[in-house]
Amino acid sequence: MTALRADVFPALYKPLSDDRSGETLKTGKEAGCFFHPNKKAEVTCTACGRFLCSLCDLEINADHLCPLCLEKGRTRRKIRNLENNRTCYDTIALFMAVFPMLFFWPTLLTAPIAIFISIRYWKSPTSIIRRSKFRFIAAIATAGLQIGGWTLFFANVLS
Repeated sequence: MTALRADVFPALYKPLSDDRSGETLKTGKEAGCFFHPNKKAEVTCTACGRFLCSLCDLEINADHLCPLCLEKGRTRRKIRNLENNRTCYDTIALFMAVFPMLFFWPTLLTAPIAIFISIRYWKSPTSIIRRSKFRFIAAIATAGLQIGGWTLFFANVLS
């Protein structure tokens, strides 16, 4: 016995347009769609070359893709405009270099890890919003100074 409010857009009451249903094949000499053999092919997939009808044609960045190639591009992260999140390895490397300095001893382990992350992911995209490689450079410099400090420390202790 709870009140429920539903806001409906005016498009709900409009009939569906039939402009993307695909043209039916009229003769046996025309190419058919890979996914709908009875529909006329209008374009080919840019990635795999399959014939596509207007219903299956997915245009992204002026490329015509079939649904399978679009899904592959999304899962393998080959289509940049479909990404909505990305791991920022430059931030992770900088965090691994700077934050453990508060406790001093963890830097013995985290400094090499920060350098490894910086070198390993140098060519990876930094963020969806463009950033420079400054964080990687800062992480390498900070971790290098920490490793140099540990080297001096152990050289003095062991001698």
